[in-house]
Amino acid sequence: MAEHIVTSFDEELGQIDRLIRAMGDRASAMVETSTRSLLDGDGALAQRVVSDDAMMDAHQRELDDRAITLIAKRQPMAQDLRAVVGAIRMAGDLERIGDLAKNIAKRVNAVGEGTTPRGLSHSIEAMAQLVMAQVDAVIERYEVRDSEGLSTLRAEDENIDIQYTAVFRELLTYMMEDPRNITACTHLLFCAKNLERIGDHVTNIAENAYYIVTGRQLPINRPKADETQVMVEPE
Repeated sequence: MAEHIVTSFDEELGQIDRLIRAMGDRASAMVETSTRSLLDGDGALAQRVVSDDAMMDAHQRELDDRAITLIAKRQPMAQDLRAVVGAIRMAGDLERIGDLAKNIAKRVNAVGEGTTPRGLSHSIEAMAQLVMAQVDAVIERYEVRDSEGLSTLRAEDENIDIQYTAVFRELLTYMMEDPRNITACTHLLFCAKNLERIGDHVTNIAENAYYIVTGRQLPINRPKADETQVMVEPE
């Protein structure tokens, strides 16, 4: 009987982990698709991201329901409780990544109305590639319970901050050189800020995953290399 209970509990935890994986895969795909729609000026592709966000929300609701039911039914303790509560927190960050990708997609038409600076697409794309790699890596390292890898990944958010600072300065240069670029560059600035904030959510996921695996918290202070010192909040 006890063995049956343990097996059922493990299966339920496995279902929650699979939902985390599904949300991670969808989050990465949404970042890729939203960036591609932005660079290509593809409104139809952007609309797909908006639709995908509804699926991300549904995954989060399902995970929350399963986690709450598991806590109520199994009353897990210690490491098992950390795993369930941590999964709820990670799902919240993954859902927010989906929201930020959707925000990028929603600006595609607005950017398309202006003159998009040549060459800027390379900087945005490079930043998006960094972000997508972080999203993929944090889920993979959580799945294999790689605590050292999670700690390293959290520190690597600094690379995204550095890239964001470079994009920010480049956008300002384009706007100063030609006022006709201001509208498009302003929208692109919001998109870059969304990508930078996605990186922040990845570090949150890494911190929660690390705590699940080790039972220890990573240091509060983490590397932050955003030198823009400008409050730019996405919608």
